[in-house]
Amino acid sequence: MNKNNFHILVVDDDDRIRELVKEYLEKNEFIVTTAKDAVDARKKLNIIKFNMLILDIMMPGESGLSLTKKLKENSTTPIILLTAKGEAKDRIHGLEYGADDYLSKPFEPKELLLRINNILNKLRSATLLDEIYIGDTLINLKKLNIKINNQIKKINPQEKKILEKMLESPGKIFSRESIGKIIDISKERTIDVMITRLRHKIELNPKNPKYLQTIRGSGYVLWIE
Repeated sequence: MNKNNFHILVVDDDDRIRELVKEYLEKNEFIVTTAKDAVDARKKLNIIKFNMLILDIMMPGESGLSLTKKLKENSTTPIILLTAKGEAKDRIHGLEYGADDYLSKPFEPKELLLRINNILNKLRSATLLDEIYIGDTLINLKKLNIKINNQIKKINPQEKKILEKMLESPGKIFSRESIGKIIDISKERTIDVMITRLRHKIELNPKNPKYLQTIRGSGYVLWIE
C-alpha cells in the first residue's frame, strides 16, 4: 500500500480546516475526500472504501466520538480524532471507542502527516507476508531463504531486515545511510557488498538488475512487479 492509492476521509464542520487538511495531504500524494458532518460522512462511507478517517469530535449533530464508536463495531479502518478540546476525557473516550490516534486543535499539518504515516507504516508491517514474489523470485522472510530458478538461497538476519524495509516501501530510494541504520552498520563499502549479495540472490541477471537497482548518487531501490 502506497500513498497514491491511500484514500482518506476528512470529516470536519469547519470549512477552513477541512480544505487546509485536504490541500496539504493531497500535496503529500494522498487521495482525500471531505465531509462536513457525520451524516455527510455516512453517505460517502456507503459508496467509497476509505483507508483512513480523520474525524472532528465536536460537530453539529452526531459527534465524532459517536461515529467512531459505531464505525469501529464493524470496521478496522484507522481513525484519527481531532478536537478543539484538550481534555483528557475526550482522548480517553476516543481510544476506548477504538480510535487509533488523537490530535488536539490547533495542530500543525506536518504533525497530522506524521501521525498518518505512523499508522500507514503499521499497516504495511501488519500486511507484509512471510512469503512474497518479486517477479519469479519467491522470498520467504520466515524461513530466511529465497527461491529462484528452483534453487534455494539462504539470507541472513541483516539481509532480512533490509528486505523487510524495502518490501514495505517498494519504489522508495534508500540511501546508504538509511540502510546502515536499519542494520546498524556505518561503512558504506560493507553496505554495498551486502546489497550486491542480495542482488545475486534475487536477480536472474545480477549484472543487469531488474528489481534491486542502484540509483546513482542516491542509493538503492527495490521494485516489485
